[in-house]
Amino acid sequence: MSEKHISSAAFADTKPHYHILDGLRGIAAITVVCFHLFEAFATSHLDQVINHGYLAVDFFFMLSGFVVGYAYDDRWKTMKTGDFIKRRIIRLQPMVVMGALIGGGMFYFQGCPVWDVTQVTIAALVIATLLNALLIPAPVGSEVRGLGEMYPLNGPSWSLFF
Repeated sequence: MSEKHISSAAFADTKPHYHILDGLRGIAAITVVCFHLFEAFATSHLDQVINHGYLAVDFFFMLSGFVVGYAYDDRWKTMKTGDFIKRRIIRLQPMVVMGALIGGGMFYFQGCPVWDVTQVTIAALVIATLLNALLIPAPVGSEVRGLGEMYPLNGPSWSLFF
């Protein structure tokens, strides 16, 4: 059986791809993860291993803005706003929902001494998970961890919200 080769011209989204930008976005993402991992062991900002690692978020946002703008630059005249939003939801929403479900499960089953899960009702956890899955910020005073976070079950969701 011969293997069929599908021409890249068959895909409407095909444009020259800048692998270096993907690499830089990956480095920025890994830098932020490392910043947060080392943050747990730092006693102050002075002994933080990657002291300004949070700046990689801004770098990632700038690169992502360029990548999204580049991907859609020749379609803005023909694409409606609703079409753009639909494409972004199809691309991002499954990841957001999975993050909310994993975050809700981890919160409930982790047995963390910092957050007493027995004080959180199942209804409150379901509502928090649903809000997080829909990228709706937790109302003030109602989030499950009590820290005033926008997305208590999946903290990085704030970046998609903004």
